[in-house]
This record gives sequence, structure tokens and C-alpha cells, in this order.
Amino acid sequence: MAKKTKWLFVLLGLMLVILVGCYGKPTSGNTAKSNESDNATADGDDNIATQELHLVATGDLTTMSSLGSVDALAVTAMNSVFEGLYRIGPENTPIPGMAESHEVSEDGTVYTFKIRKDAVWSNGSPVTAYDFEYAWKRAINPETQAIYSYLMLDIKNAANVQTEEDPLYGKVEEIGIKALNDDTLEVQLNAPIPYFISLTTYAPFFPLNKEFTESQGDQYALEADNMIYNGPFMMESWQHGQGWTFVKNESYWDKDTVKLTKITQKIVKDTATAVNLYEAGEIDTAELSSEYVAQYKDSPEYSTFLKPNTYFIRMNHENKYLSNLNIRKAIDMAWDKQGFADVILQDGSIPAYYLVPQGLSTDDKGNDFRDGNGDMNKTDIELAKEAWATGLKELGVDQVKLEFLTYDRAESKKAAEFIKNQLETNLEGLELTINMQPNKQKLALEGAVDFDLDYGGWGPDYQDPMTYIELFESTAYYNQSNYKNEKVDAFIKQAKTTSDVTERWELMQQAEKLMMEDVAFAPTFQKGLSRLTKPYVKNLYEHPFSADISYKWVEIVK
Repeated sequence: MAKKTKWLFVLLGLMLVILVGCYGKPTSGNTAKSNESDNATADGDDNIATQELHLVATGDLTTMSSLGSVDALAVTAMNSVFEGLYRIGPENTPIPGMAESHEVSEDGTVYTFKIRKDAVWSNGSPVTAYDFEYAWKRAINPETQAIYSYLMLDIKNAANVQTEEDPLYGKVEEIGIKALNDDTLEVQLNAPIPYFISLTTYAPFFPLNKEFTESQGDQYALEADNMIYNGPFMMESWQHGQGWTFVKNESYWDKDTVKLTKITQKIVKDTATAVNLYEAGEIDTAELSSEYVAQYKDSPEYSTFLKPNTYFIRMNHENKYLSNLNIRKAIDMAWDKQGFADVILQDGSIPAYYLVPQGLSTDDKGNDFRDGNGDMNKTDIELAKEAWATGLKELGVDQVKLEFLTYDRAESKKAAEFIKNQLETNLEGLELTINMQPNKQKLALEGAVDFDLDYGGWGPDYQDPMTYIELFESTAYYNQSNYKNEKVDAFIKQAKTTSDVTERWELMQQAEKLMMEDVAFAPTFQKGLSRLTKPYVKNLYEHPFSADISYKWVEIVK
């Protein structure tokens, strides 16, 4: 009897195992990204999603040094792993970062920042006011000068320290940046700057830990292991030419806000591949080019909006043909920008007949900057042909050959071919050769002004028209076209020094108008963005200035 009872219990146990196997926790049907992991479990119907975000980028990171040549992709990456005094928040306004607060003097020229006591680097060192003083002075110092140091030249004595003829040349101790103690940073300006706090959200204003940075020497920021981090994430790996991975920074002062544990970004240069990866569930967002908009525009996962980013064709003003105003005017006006936006881009972009984009900034009365100058140099094929004929006659030639630099991406090639076809059709004797280059090489050619025409654009560093206007100041690094006009320089200088906000606004508009009369560049379009985003990706914030996107608040909710 005892033996039968024993086998009965064995039989009941087997039946229980079978039942649990049939009715236990369901597995995800998404084989690309399973919801099951060591740190993501589910009980019954309450599924806890894996907090990982999967992305693609169209090119490699050019740098991870905040003092390097920071293009939009690099700025977004750095914004994820570093943090300045302030960072751009969900409402596109600066919110406290390393600084818990600040005070401004009555005349608007002295800022005093209080560094939060719980701010630490990923190696355990505290983030102090001295880290900001060191980083900013290093950026301004002519011996270690950062490309973006021009954004700091409104700080007291900064311009003097960079000017060889000035008695203060090289004397970085005279710059108006001083750590009063570990927790207090004082910054003195030459004049009030209405956008100064928004500047502190931007990569060149991030801190540097002196001891660590100098221990790395010229290897600093070349690899993930050559950096320490004070932002929401840390760079876990960087496979050059393939992609990079971020992981949550458990030392970050606001780590409880950060939900993501990992961000994986792989390099995918063409939209078709990105869309296929999105459809397969291998990535969570995908930016769309024109040929996909019609297919997805009715999808609940589709979104589009107009960014305050202006694209334009840079012209090398030292080129023997492009030094002629009529030749530049013809190239600017001889092609259909409306058709280009509507047919080629199809992503919500609009034609641009200006430099400063719509929706970037308003004056003290709430007027958009564009309300002043409106559209300029609109497409006019007949006028362009007349200017072209006049230019050829002035140069004594009947044929012009130019190289057209662009990105090595399918959509960039399509755009360049459209412009080439339009210009060669409408301007008799013009021959354009398209030169496609990867992002890093293209940036290097732009920096050396080693091109004739260059298809590019600009995203705002801070929320003010000056972020565009100062691009074409004769000594500005990002001028990158050899354009010089003393009157434009004078307008910019006056705008940067006046304390009259109305006068400042008018001076910037005069500068833009004169640049357009000079055809310093040929504007093409204001960027529209069309994107697919998985519905489980929450709180992915896109920004009009500073970093394009923030991942700090993203959460995966399935």
C-alpha cells in the first residue's frame, strides 16, 4: 500500500509540472528584442520591459571631446554622458544640471553658480567649480583653444587673451572665470547676454576633471576608457565605424530619474536599411527620407515637425568664379527650392530664403525674428540667367566648372543631383561635379575650406538669432567660406556689446540682410523631421537648440 501511494504522488507531481509548463509566463513574440532578461521579469500580466533603447546613426562620432569639433551627432552623444551647469529640459528650457542654482548681478554681467554637492564623476571624484574653471579656460587658452571658444568670447578678457597684439594675450588667469571655492563659480561678462544660461547647456561649456584629463594626454576622449563621465550615462564601448553603447551612470546625481539601463547605437547610412531594422523590431526609432513618408504618414508611429535648422550651400569666396557676386546670385536663385522641399524632401521641410530659421527666437514683444526681414532672394530663374550672363562677361569666360561637396548618404546624393540638374539646366556653361564624403572627412574638408560648393547646414547652439548671425563673421571658425564683410562684422560687434535689446535685434536683422545681399551663402531649406517611433518609447524629447535629442527621461513601457 505504501508503494502504491508513493507512485501516486510521483504521478501527481508530473501532472503539476505539465500544467505549469502550459499555463506559465508567456514569452515575447518579438525575437529581435525579447522582454526577458536578468533584470526584467514579469508576474502574471504585469510586464516589466527591458529598459534598453536601440538606435541608428548615419555616421560615426567625429569626437567625444567637448573642446573638439562638435557636430550635431557628437553634441547629442556628449549630452548623454556629460552635463554642464544646466541642461536643456523637456520644455526646451535650461534646467539645473551640475549647478543647483545661480544668481545674476543687477547689471546682468556677473553670474554666480552654486555647484550641487552630490555631483560626482564616474570615478568617484567630486565635480567642483574648479572643473568648470579649468575646462573653460582651457577652451579659451590660445595654446589649447577649442574650435567653439568663440561662444565664450563675451566673457571678460576672453577675446583679449586670444588676440596676439593684446597685452593680455595668453594670460588665462585674467579671464573672468573663477572658482571661489569647490561649490561656487563666478563668471564675469563684458555685457549682459540674454542667452547665457542656455549656452551652459552646450558641450563646449561642460566641465573637465584636470587630474584625469591631463593623465590621458593626447589620448583623452579617443576611446571609451579614456574618459570619465558626469552625465546620465557612460560610454561602455565605441567601435569606430560601427557604433557605440551607453549604459546608465549609477554615480549620476539624478540617477533615479534615469530609467534606461542601456542605449545601443549602430551606424546605418541609408534609410532603407534603417526602416527594415525598425520593421524587424531591431531599432526603436527611424528617421524617414522622402520615399518613405507617403508609406508611413498615416501610421500612429509617424510624427513630423519643423526644426529651427537651416540648410544652405556654402560658397568658397576665394574661388575665382564664386568671388563674383553675379555668379553667386545666379547659383542661389536658379533652382526650384519649393519643388525641392515638396518633391525631393517630403519630410515637412520648407524652402529657405533666409539664414535665421522660423521659430527659433522672439524679441521682447513676442515677434519672431523672421517677421523683420521676411523672405529674401526668392527663386527667379530669369533674373538668375541675367545675373549669370553678367557674371560670365565680368569674368571673361563662357564656362564654369565647380565641385559640389556633400555627404555620402543616399538622400544627400539625391538632393545634390536635383540641385545639379536644375543649375546645369538653367545656367548655360555650368558644370557641377558631386563629391560625396563620409561625415568625418566632409567636416575636415569644410574646416580647411577645401571645396567650391558645400551642401550643409546648421542647428542652433543656443536659443538666439546670434547662433546663426555670427557664423559669417569674418574671423569665425564656422564661417568656412572665406566670406568677409566689414559692415557685417561691425553689426555683429555692436549687437554683442549693446545693452539695448531692441537695438540688438535690429542690428542682427541688418547683418542678415546684408549677408543675403552679398549672397554669402545660398540657403536651401529649413529642416522638417519625419520619424517613426515605437509606441512603447516614452519621453523621448527633441530640442530646437543645444543637443538634438535627450535620452535622460526616456522610458520603455510595454
